[in-house]
Amino acid sequence: MRLLNHERNAMDLRTTPAHLGLGSRVKPVEGFTLSPEVLQAYSAAVAADGAEGRMVMIFDGDGLGDHWESHPAGDELVVCLSGSVTVTRDVDGVPDRILLGPGEATINPAGVWHVVDMEGPTSLLAITATLGTDHRPRTDTRPTEHVGTPSPEEAP
Repeated sequence: MRLLNHERNAMDLRTTPAHLGLGSRVKPVEGFTLSPEVLQAYSAAVAADGAEGRMVMIFDGDGLGDHWESHPAGDELVVCLSGSVTVTRDVDGVPDRILLGPGEATINPAGVWHVVDMEGPTSLLAITATLGTDHRPRTDTRPTEHVGTPSPEEAP
């Protein structure tokens, strides 16, 4: 994984996300994957941007999200590009579900645990504050079965 200073060719945000940093700078993130090692390397490479840094990426999928996440450093914008997506947030132990269709968006507030379920083939764009992002595995098999911060037996 490495940050590029300039990219003159078209880039695919599905495989090469963009990092929005201080000074309104944009840097493609070459070799990015969602593996713990690459996420750690990315976090180290953009640490100087602090809470202002953002990652822009497109995700394609179908089915339930496999983890809950929280972004304590800032809000996250989730935009449905195609298909249908349900974003479930834990608001004091009560599920807050938002259904998005193409062109619709929602904001996950800073520090709020949330999970994304794609209903059929779906593409979404996420603009995420990455500093301090935390993930916890999701162990339920239905979107309505589990809401809230994962129990101790679910935590890593």
